[in-house]
Amino acid sequence: MTISQENSAVSSPATGVRDRLLEAAEQLFAERGFDGTSIRDLAAAAGCNIASVNYYFGGKEKLYVEIWRHRLHLLRETRIASIDKVLSESEDRPVLEDLLRSFAYAFIGPLVDESGGPRFMKLMAREMLNPHLPASMFVEDVIKPTLSAMRDALAKACPELPESKIPLVVFSLVGQLLHTVRLKTMLHSMDDEELPKFEPAEIIDHIVTFTAAGIRAYAGGKVE
Repeated sequence: MTISQENSAVSSPATGVRDRLLEAAEQLFAERGFDGTSIRDLAAAAGCNIASVNYYFGGKEKLYVEIWRHRLHLLRETRIASIDKVLSESEDRPVLEDLLRSFAYAFIGPLVDESGGPRFMKLMAREMLNPHLPASMFVEDVIKPTLSAMRDALAKACPELPESKIPLVVFSLVGQLLHTVRLKTMLHSMDDEELPKFEPAEIIDHIVTFTAAGIRAYAGGKVE
């Protein structure tokens, strides 16, 4: 879908101006980047006047931050909810594989969802190359809360796991999942018979099995 086609969808009178600005801005920032998008572009895409950007958000910079704050909030809540679900369904000790699998699906799902995942991945790639967000935003809004929730859950699922190893385990798991998303995006548009074709469920099963084995090796004292 082209920008013009997407813009027609977000300019519906039935949608509030603030919401239309958020939707249009995410599309434009993903396609053109922060520096390549003007306030005039944003207003035109959202079907409102230029003053609306300042009225609702206080400028382009704060609008950009608000897009990310909304996205990061959804990612954080989805991931933590996946952890809480496993804990609530278990008795005293959740199954390690169940915890890892629930988290993996919650992590990957929003990033590959066709309704907005690819666009968000573009936005994320642009932010990594040309940062405009506060340096602490990812840490405070997503990393610390998610790490805290996973620390408590892993301590229940595998109490023998040394507490000092938990951050390493979580970061390793997240790294595998991020690479899976990037690889899926890269291979999606390629038709090459020499490349392996993996379904997301197959990859997640491998990551869960691999990570659980590593955790149990740590817990058994087989890895220093």
